[in-house]
Amino acid sequence: MTTTDPTTTIDTSPLDRAHAALRTRLLTDGVLIDLGSPGLYGRTGVFDRVYTAVDAAAVRSMADLDAEVLRFPPVEPLAAFERTDYIASFPDLAASISGFTGDDRKHRELLAARERGERWESFLEPADLMLAPAVCHPVYGLVTGTVPQEGRTFDIVGDSFRREPSLDPMRLQAFHMHEFVHIGTPASAKQHRDGRIPVMRDLLGGFGLEIDVVPANDPFFGRVGKILARNQVEQSLKFEFVTPVYGDAGEPTAISSANLHEDHFGSSFAIRTADGEVAHSACLAFGLERITIALFAAHGTDPAAWPTDVRRALAL
Repeated sequence: MTTTDPTTTIDTSPLDRAHAALRTRLLTDGVLIDLGSPGLYGRTGVFDRVYTAVDAAAVRSMADLDAEVLRFPPVEPLAAFERTDYIASFPDLAASISGFTGDDRKHRELLAARERGERWESFLEPADLMLAPAVCHPVYGLVTGTVPQEGRTFDIVGDSFRREPSLDPMRLQAFHMHEFVHIGTPASAKQHRDGRIPVMRDLLGGFGLEIDVVPANDPFFGRVGKILARNQVEQSLKFEFVTPVYGDAGEPTAISSANLHEDHFGSSFAIRTADGEVAHSACLAFGLERITIALFAAHGTDPAAWPTDVRRALAL
């Protein structure tokens, strides 16, 4: 029995049981592989095939943006992470990287602690690196300075990590986002966000998913976070594309989003528009694993048996 076996927990609600049922189906049918930690899975060939098709369809839907393609590693320097101010809003989701820098004596102490069955992580030192919680973070440091009058648009995909262990297979700790980020004037950023919402909705709906677009907020931490979350909804800065993965057992789950950052990153990274004003930014984010798992939940774990129009939309 692994630490993520649903039988190790007590089902307290229909939603808990729905989580367990979907998770069990994905594991039993060979879509995901349990790695022994909540929200951390290996992916099999059938998962990867659908995942790749989802990503390719998302790219096709944004082809007319003619975005600059950038790819970043799954870690970012601590100094760059600090400039995003992520730790102020989401300290519970952040994760740093540590490494061993000691000598032979310290190594012997580490091994002795390990032999005693004790936690040995205290022998590691911070490496000034953070696991990336958002794939777009590095782009803002690269764009520091002045963007052209028409702004700049980027195609960014990569690994993200958020320390949020859960038995809900739709809520992973390690996952991938494909984001299309625009940095420019307030008007061009808003147009980037608003103008693509119908495109994203049509794309996801074409996968045979029931989609609604709703105002939303990020999971800001603490009492101040409640105010930030309320303001985010009131100002319509974030919209999520949600689908009822668990039916009536719970609220619909977000699988993609369209976000307006206003001047947050422009101010933090000293990015200006051609007229000297602080740049605004917006991003369109596809949650690749969430979309993929939503497809398995909606249509079953054998893509060959999916409806013809869904397979056509995904070029499967």
